[in-house]
Amino acid sequence: MSKSNTWESDLLKLVFQNVTAAGIGDGTGLVGSGTAGVLYLSLHTADPTEGGNQQSSEATYTNYTRISVVRGVGTWTVTQVDIGPSTVTNAAQVTFPQAATASPTNIITHVGVGTAFTGTGKLLYSGALASSLTVSQNITPSFAAGTLVITED
Repeated sequence: MSKSNTWESDLLKLVFQNVTAAGIGDGTGLVGSGTAGVLYLSLHTADPTEGGNQQSSEATYTNYTRISVVRGVGTWTVTQVDIGPSTVTNAAQVTFPQAATASPTNIITHVGVGTAFTGTGKLLYSGALASSLTVSQNITPSFAAGTLVITED
């Protein structure tokens, strides 16, 4: 059994935009958090897999840290289509810290979305980049608005 396109969209809106999913449970639906909070983006050198966490194959270049993105309508764009999967994209450019030294060089192949700034953290979504990104001294990983696409199907 699969999810309806409307439910896919509602789920993405709840997780990424903190928007209540109406019509589930009592009259208030699945309510968004009182405080929206943030999600944390991570970079990975291999697929962290569905059984992994935010530290699975995580980047190790000098100065690397996960970055926070607010759960909100202005920071994430959810698109529902009549046919096919619903998607969410970053509404603004996302920039990770610049690599300070030549070693270690990381070849970034995946990006993840999770719940923690450090540590294992719950990995909510992950996916492969369209092309890998080699990060070494003075390289600043950055993704333009709309380029990080998460699909719910």
